[in-house]
Amino acid sequence: MSILPIVMWPDPRLKRVCDEVGVIDGAVAQLVSDMFETMYAAPGRGLAAPQVGVMQRLFVMDATWKEGVKSPLVCINPEIKRLGDELSTNEEACLSIEGVAADVTRPNQVELTYTDLNGARAAMLLQGFEAICAQHEVDHLSGRVIFDHLDDTARAVLEIEYKAAVV
Repeated sequence: MSILPIVMWPDPRLKRVCDEVGVIDGAVAQLVSDMFETMYAAPGRGLAAPQVGVMQRLFVMDATWKEGVKSPLVCINPEIKRLGDELSTNEEACLSIEGVAADVTRPNQVELTYTDLNGARAAMLLQGFEAICAQHEVDHLSGRVIFDHLDDTARAVLEIEYKAAVV
């Protein structure tokens, strides 16, 4: 296993839509293993493939490990099939945008379909923080980051904060 370098905003790869994963083979399994090691070391709760420079539709997450209970999830070619009606605004941070966080409004519930590491198609109903985390990671696969959820003024302020934090 290896800790991979995390791609930092405004790298243009973070704005690209990712390609679907074709064959799930040993290289994909190694990437997943490395992504989990990278995510836990960062320390984060989710990590999408473009954040480590791999332009494929794949993410890993573990929404509960910081509370002492690991619940790792691998999502290959994920799709959000249904969004809940109830929205909430939460502070979101991103491993690719160190030092700042943004208030992002998202549905509290999603139905997520994906392929697991064994090649089986699966579906999950996620609620609360898990739903928020999955939406954040799916955004990365579509070339979106937390800045893209903000109005122009809020985005400009946060971008200035980010640039000041990374200097």
